[in-house]
Amino acid sequence: MKGAAKAGVIAIGAIILLLLGLAGSISVGWTDMGLGSAVSALFDSSGSKEHIIVTTLRLPRALLAAIIGASLAVAGAIMQAMTGNPLASPQTFGVNAGASMAVVASLVLLPNLPMPYFALMAFGGAILGGFAVFSMGSAGGMTPVKLALAGTAVHLFLSSITEAFILFHQHSTDQVLFWLAGSLDGADWTDIQRVFPWAVAGLLLSFLMSRSISVMKMGEDVARNLGQNVMRVRLVCGVIVIVLAGSGVAVAGPIGFVGLMVPHLVRYAVGAQTRMYLPLTALAGAVLLVVADILCRFIAYPYESPVGIVTALLGAPFFLYLVSKERRGA
Repeated sequence: MKGAAKAGVIAIGAIILLLLGLAGSISVGWTDMGLGSAVSALFDSSGSKEHIIVTTLRLPRALLAAIIGASLAVAGAIMQAMTGNPLASPQTFGVNAGASMAVVASLVLLPNLPMPYFALMAFGGAILGGFAVFSMGSAGGMTPVKLALAGTAVHLFLSSITEAFILFHQHSTDQVLFWLAGSLDGADWTDIQRVFPWAVAGLLLSFLMSRSISVMKMGEDVARNLGQNVMRVRLVCGVIVIVLAGSGVAVAGPIGFVGLMVPHLVRYAVGAQTRMYLPLTALAGAVLLVVADILCRFIAYPYESPVGIVTALLGAPFFLYLVSKERRGA
């Protein structure tokens, strides 16, 4: 099967899986509700209890999972392309840690801050984390190993500051710790309104930049010879990553490993040079987080776990696999 046809088939399959995942997500929860009943309740205008549960709790949560999953996956794909580092992701390169630190500091020090400002704080923290990593990793020449080490150092440093805020303000501990694990519990339409514009803007811009991103994967010299303005591409892609990752963290906390795993899985399936790579990455990220959000309701039943725990259980072995693969290839 040719590359374009294969990508088209995979895209159709991913859309079907996403729709099934969304349907499953609105069916699962404290109130037992079969798939047929949940779908019927979605379109029931009588104001029944089931209709209220589906439309005010489960549907926005499912949609938020899809939006954030797509955003994190594309952010990871862009970071891996820009750095040439297969281990790059918003989590491993300090973006999530910076955004988390800024949001936790805001929750602790400015508890009455209006919610829309938390997104701005997350963006500021994401910029801080990303700038620190690239400044340290590019000193004396940028290499994937140096970037990975800088990312680890910055992540640990910013995480320690976050923990210090929690220790010195223990009245906020429970709320902050649950948020730091990455959770979609309690998501509503207000959260959708906060993250949707940023996610759409970031995703559309990334799709428009897909050709430049593909060229950058060949190396800076090749990109320049093909007419790319390397500094401009890096700047725009940096803004895209901060918007996509920062908006997700502001609403749901630092959900890890989505941006690491999904780009690799899509590359295995269709390669990274096809123009469908980033859209497929977005679809796959949405599917992954929707499914993970369903699983988090069962792993500690009858209690609900943060979705970040599920992505960590899936992502940690994958991360170790990538590390061992890089070591064998070194």
